Amino acid sequence: MRALGRLATLCALLAASGCTTFGAGLDTMATEAETGSIRAGYTSTRQPITFETAQQSDPQSVIGKSQHPKILAAYGGAYSDPKLEQALAGIVGKLAAASEDPNRVYRITILNSPNINAFALPGGYVYITRGLLALANDSSEVAAVIGHEMGHITANHGIQRQQREQAAELASRVVSEVLDNESAGQIALAKGKLSLAQFSRQQELQADALGIKHIARAGYDPFAAARFLEAMDSYSRMRNAFQATDPNLDFLASHPSAPQRITLAGQLARSEGPPGTGTRDRDRYLAGIDGMLFGDSAVEGYVRERTFLHPGLGISFTVPKGFSLDNTAEAVMATGPDDTAIRFDGVALAPNRGLVDYVNSGWIGGLEPGSVRQQRIHGLEAVSARARGGEYNFDVTVIRLGSQVYRFLTAVPAKASVDAGAIAAGVAGSFHQLSAEERAALKPLRIRIVEARQGDTAGTLAARMVGVEAKENMFRLLNELTVDDAVKSGERYKIVAE
Repeated sequence: MRALGRLATLCALLAASGCTTFGAGLDTMATEAETGSIRAGYTSTRQPITFETAQQSDPQSVIGKSQHPKILAAYGGAYSDPKLEQALAGIVGKLAAASEDPNRVYRITILNSPNINAFALPGGYVYITRGLLALANDSSEVAAVIGHEMGHITANHGIQRQQREQAAELASRVVSEVLDNESAGQIALAKGKLSLAQFSRQQELQADALGIKHIARAGYDPFAAARFLEAMDSYSRMRNAFQATDPNLDFLASHPSAPQRITLAGQLARSEGPPGTGTRDRDRYLAGIDGMLFGDSAVEGYVRERTFLHPGLGISFTVPKGFSLDNTAEAVMATGPDDTAIRFDGVALAPNRGLVDYVNSGWIGGLEPGSVRQQRIHGLEAVSARARGGEYNFDVTVIRLGSQVYRFLTAVPAKASVDAGAIAAGVAGSFHQLSAEERAALKPLRIRIVEARQGDTAGTLAARMVGVEAKENMFRLLNELTVDDAVKSGERYKIVAE
């Protein structure tokens, strides 16, 4: 549904990047004397320093610049929040001041995505998602992430990766086009991919080392890297709760496994000093993310426990109890007991084309012709059908709304005791148009910072959260609390609320 919702706003997202630029060792603000001369009616002859002018001498900048619009498109554009940007500016400012390369400049972009990710491109382009910022608990953890990405840039990993990817692509073509022995070609390709993966792993661990040293020089807690890696490892086990499971957009898909990195990060931190070294700067960071958007945006539609609602499209449906609902980039997905799966998406269909004809057009494999049945769902034209394929039974329901046809596909293992038809009928039957009042009442979820009072527990604070399942587990994950940790009176914590 994100693909549907983003079509109308893609051009606007690409045009309004909303990025924040930081220059290491560069005076990007007017001095008091310059400001005074402007007030007095004089114009400064000094050329304004921007990210673009500062990086003119960097030959790598063309790579990052060319990829920047693609990154924005893939991650829903840039996220603009002056208070959050100011908090991030303070972190990056300290890192820039402690940089070993004072002439390098960085362009930090907050991506409007619930996925947890951060990465860098050649030329000083650094990206961090609001999903990652929601998981972090203090400035030192964000500094560890940004320091890691700065380490990639300092070590020219982006250039090395590009060179190796080009070499791997050339080798793949040679193998597929020249070698007659198919098995030998497959072995050659596998070795090339393994070498590329190992090289990337080395790059990541080197960036960890550079980043931890960097944040320690900047005065931050060097143990923040290990602490946040543990938080991301916990996140990977509760991935569905964030409604952001696209592996291509996730930090864990492109970085080494957490256990090894956590161990090495702890060793590197101890070489910088004992636990307690450096500052965490928790209160200032929490103040910066207070009110930040959490989860999906209105453009993508909202997941509220077992219900999907899209204010822009004006539609909603609910999955049965025991199902976990997830809004991915390709479709809305739900998984339930006995490996049951539900997929929901939408396609454009000409008004003069009948739904029965559409269902019989060949896009459903294993269709049972006699199962096609016309019906109406909340006054809307609909058609349902059954299909079989492999070890699964399928039930398909399509519903016409204007020029769109919304499709429900329910898959149940043939050996399962559950009835695909009954599940599909319940889900499709819940599909309805939102009223104007319902659409107006929908509000995005946000991170809210609350202070624990005397008698509060993780359970009482979690009960104040809305829109998420397994509330106490989510509360503990967001606040880096183990199952044995108790909340402390007077401490500030993150919850999810409207």
